[in-house]
Amino acid sequence: MSSLRIGPVTDDATIEDWRLVHNAVVPDAAMSTDEARERVGRYLLEVAYDGDVLVGCTTVRPPEAGGGASTVIVRVLPQWRGRGLGSALYERAMRQAAEQAPDAVETVVWAANTAGVRFAEARGFAEVDRYEPEPGAVPYLTLRRPSA
Repeated sequence: MSSLRIGPVTDDATIEDWRLVHNAVVPDAAMSTDEARERVGRYLLEVAYDGDVLVGCTTVRPPEAGGGASTVIVRVLPQWRGRGLGSALYERAMRQAAEQAPDAVETVVWAANTAGVRFAEARGFAEVDRYEPEPGAVPYLTLRRPSA
């Protein structure tokens, strides 16, 4: 990790970069540009670059009205994993989530992303729910840990 640069999704280029990473990591839930653009108004979305090369993205969702959990999702392109980028993105996203004063923090991981599941579990997250988008599909796991 020579020159990690992380910034907010603010324009068409960064929306497209965020979407590209999302779709590469979660191809089962590929998202259109309009779907990604809609999330900009609801969540904190960021993109990460090593120099000028796109390497990952994050999503931080606020707790529902009346409390609950913030959701932190970190995605690193497969060819960039194992270099500390996920940890750097995770730490930043967890600080952002903590500012929302949640009761807990959750993450959602596509079960086929076994490296992502291991990453979350190594950081104290435990599975609390599974969602199968359609019968027989690979499920999504919701993992939770108490707020720090």
